[in-house]
Amino acid sequence: MKRVLLLEDVRQARDWLGAIVAREFPDAQLTAVGLLRDALEATARETFDLALVDLSLPDGDGTELLRHLAQVQPECHCVVTTVMAADSAIVSALAAGAEGYLLKSDTDQVISHQLHLLMSGIPALSPQIARRIMHHFKLTGPHFEPEAKLTPRETEVLRLIAQGFRVGEAAPELGIAESTVITHIKSIYRKLEVSNRAEATLQASRLGLLGDD
Repeated sequence: MKRVLLLEDVRQARDWLGAIVAREFPDAQLTAVGLLRDALEATARETFDLALVDLSLPDGDGTELLRHLAQVQPECHCVVTTVMAADSAIVSALAAGAEGYLLKSDTDQVISHQLHLLMSGIPALSPQIARRIMHHFKLTGPHFEPEAKLTPRETEVLRLIAQGFRVGEAAPELGIAESTVITHIKSIYRKLEVSNRAEATLQASRLGLLGDD
C-alpha cells in the first residue's frame, strides 16, 4: 500500500480515519481532504491504491469520486466510510464502483480488520451492511441455482461470511486456519461468479443458507 486518499469533510472523523490508516498501513502516504473538488484534483496529480470516501459532502456526492476513480484509476480499491446505511445509498455506492462499505459507527478494530481483509481480496463490509444487503436481495432477488456446486465446507464458509463473520471468527468456528478460509472464499467467489461479500451474501440467501431471520 503506497498511497491512500481520504475524503471526509468532518475534521474529527478525518483525523480518526487517518489514524486508522496510519496504523494499518504505516508506510503509506495519506492525502486527506474535506471537499469533493479537492479529491478530484488529487486524483489528477497522484495514483492511489486505496480511497476511503464519505458520501455526503458540502460540495457534492462521494459517488461522483467513486465513478471517477473507476474510470481513471480502476486499480484503486474504493471503500465508502459513512453514517448512511439506507439501502439506496448502499446500492448507489456499490453500483458506482465501491468495493466496500463501512459505517463510521463501527469500532476502530472492525474498520482496521476490514481494511486488512480488503488487501487480501475480501470486500470490506460492516456486519450491519452485509445484513441489510442480504435482507434487501432476499426480498427482491430471483430464484438462484448455482451451476458449479459448492463443497460442504465451502457451503459452511459461505453461510458464515454471509452472516457477517470475519475470517478470524469463521476459522475457529470451523476448526480450520484463516488461510484455508480465505482459499475457500476465493473458490466460492469463482464458482458463484461473484466478486464481493455483498454478492456472496445475496447468493447465500438465494440458496437458503440464512434461515428466515
